[in-house]
Amino acid sequence: MKHWRVEQVSWDRFDPSKVDPEIVPLVKAAAMVERNGDDYAIYLKRVFRDDPDFQRAAENWAVEEVQHGDALGRWGEVADPGWDYRAAFERYRAGYRIDLDANASIRGSRTGELIARCMVETGTSSYYTALGEATEEPVLKEICRLIAADEYRHFKLFYDHMKRYLAREDLSFLQRLKVAAGRIGESEDDELAFAYHCSNEDPSIPYSHDRCIAGYMGRAMGFYRYRHIERGMGMVFKAVGLEPRGRLSDLAARGAWRLLCWRRDRFRAALRREAAPPPLAQAA
Repeated sequence: MKHWRVEQVSWDRFDPSKVDPEIVPLVKAAAMVERNGDDYAIYLKRVFRDDPDFQRAAENWAVEEVQHGDALGRWGEVADPGWDYRAAFERYRAGYRIDLDANASIRGSRTGELIARCMVETGTSSYYTALGEATEEPVLKEICRLIAADEYRHFKLFYDHMKRYLAREDLSFLQRLKVAAGRIGESEDDELAFAYHCSNEDPSIPYSHDRCIAGYMGRAMGFYRYRHIERGMGMVFKAVGLEPRGRLSDLAARGAWRLLCWRRDRFRAALRREAAPPPLAQAA
């Protein structure tokens, strides 16, 4: 069951004077990805076709994911009255699809699939926490708080099922680590980049992965603080079977923070190059 409903959000508290124009494109793009939860539920139910308990959990998870998209999409329309959430999502669905015909996990095992889902929920829980703390707009702050809480519960959901399958499949630590690292590396694939394109660029503009991922990451990474990375690293460590708190986790968090800052600066430089006017031709 849903823990909250879109109608319960305090929409009457919306304050346009506190909308950060750098956050609006991120919210629009996130709405696309979250709303696509139905497809992921279909995929998960096929991977776990003989597990009715997990199938019910996946169905409930998808209901909440779709609601996240609808809440973010509604906020995007309020913040930018000229934007059409439904039309943008139709563009996204027409151009980006996951493989719904799979009958086995692309991660090689069901345990691996659940570890990958834990990585996604770690990232989204950290992201919405960071975005909610960064914005001063009251309604978006409330939405981000609600979504972040959902995503943390989703992490626990997938983690609990992962432990159940780990007892059967007995993946080694290195196998678990490989799946986790691989899924984290996919955060810059077409799922987010194309979502940014469909929700923020005119249909007449050809899609460019490099341009769109820079547009998204160059903005999104600026809202993270070290505490968000530190907390997220603890969740990653827990999912792969390491102590979530300790010297190793601290070292990993510091390394991840430095990497994020480096990547953030590279994406921002790409954004500046994209916005810079072309050089004037030399006079003959």
